[in-house]
Amino acid sequence: MSGRNGASDERGRLATDPFEYRITKHGGVIVSRGGHAVMTVGGRDAARLVAGLQRADDSQVQHLLARASGNYRRGNERS
Repeated sequence: MSGRNGASDERGRLATDPFEYRITKHGGVIVSRGGHAVMTVGGRDAARLVAGLQRADDSQVQHLLARASGNYRRGNERS
């Protein structure tokens, strides 16, 4: 995928091992992958992430969550 976010998934990892998320009652976002929590986003960053997730399609959601995890673009994400 190309475009504004500049993210790509050349190896297809987002399709075979997708990120999941859960919004907490306090507005935080828990990002998980493979059944394990990767990170928790809070405060203003969480509010921006939730807004982006609400208007994104499925592949865009995966890219937003990958970016939020912090390691996806550097290629050192765990599989």
